[in-house]
Amino acid sequence: MNIITSEPKVIWNSKAILGEGTLWVPSHNSIYFVDIKKKKILTLNIKNNKKKIIKVDKEIGFLAHIKKDIFILGLQSELRIINLKNKETIRSIPIEEDIPLNRINDGKIDSKGRLWFGTMDNPERSIKNGSLYCLDKKLNIHKVDTKYYITNGPAFIDAENFLHTDSRRKTIYKIKINKKYKIVKKTKFLKFSKKDGSPDGMTIDSRKNIWVCHFGGACISVYNLKGKKIHKINFPAKNITNCIFGGLNHNEIFVSTALKGMSKNEIKKYKLSGSLFKIKTNIKGIQPKPFKI
Repeated sequence: MNIITSEPKVIWNSKAILGEGTLWVPSHNSIYFVDIKKKKILTLNIKNNKKKIIKVDKEIGFLAHIKKDIFILGLQSELRIINLKNKETIRSIPIEEDIPLNRINDGKIDSKGRLWFGTMDNPERSIKNGSLYCLDKKLNIHKVDTKYYITNGPAFIDAENFLHTDSRRKTIYKIKINKKYKIVKKTKFLKFSKKDGSPDGMTIDSRKNIWVCHFGGACISVYNLKGKKIHKINFPAKNITNCIFGGLNHNEIFVSTALKGMSKNEIKKYKLSGSLFKIKTNIKGIQPKPFKI
C-alpha cells in the first residue's frame, strides 16, 4: 500500500519556540502539545476549534493522558500528576534531583499503558547526561538506559521492542527489553546524515511504519521496519519536532515545530516555523493508550 499524504496545513500559528509533545486525546476531540521554553500547554479542540493555553511553572517536555482532566506532565526535575482543569497537583515524582541542569524531554505511553521518557542536559552542552526511564502502573521508576545527549522518541513496535533516539548523535536505536526492564538488545536502526538534520519525535502507524520528524531538516520521513525510507513530507517550517496520529478517523497526523535556533533569514524562508500542522493520510495510526495507574 502506497502512502498518500496531503500538504501540511497550519491549524495553529502558535509561534512556539520549542513546540513538542503532541498528544491526541480522543475523549476530548483535542490535540495537545507543549512549548517547552515558554512553559505552556496548548490545546485545540478540532470539533469546535476552541484553543486554550495553560501556563505551568517549569519547562515542560510532554504531557500524557490518564483520564478525564487528569494528566501526567514531564517537567524539569519532576513528573507531575495534575488535574488540568482545577490545577490541583495529585502527585509529584522527583526525577534526577541530583542533576539540576537536566530536564525531561520527550515521553510517550506504550501499548501496556506504561510511560517512557528521557532526560537531557538543558543547556545542551556536549555531555551525555541524559537517561531513558519507564514509569510503571505502580508509579515505580525504572532507569533503562544512560549516556544520551538529547533523548527523543520513543515509539513502540510491540510490548518488548521500541525505538529511541539520541538527536545529537543523529541516531535512532532499536531496543529490546525483558520483563525486568533490562535491555537485551540495542542496535542502530537509522543514522541521519548532516543534510537530514536530526531525528526528533516519531510515531508508528498501524502498518508498523515509523514517521520521523527532522529537526533542522524541514520534513517528516517514513521508514518501514527494515529502515527503508518509503515516503517523505516537506514542510514550510525548518525544525519539525513531534508528530502523532489523531482525528476522528485516526488518519490525521498532528505535527509540532520550533523556532529555536533559527536566524532571521531562515525565519523568512520558513515563515510557518513554530506552528502546529495537520496532515491527512490514507493510513491509520494506532489508538493512543492512556497511562495506567
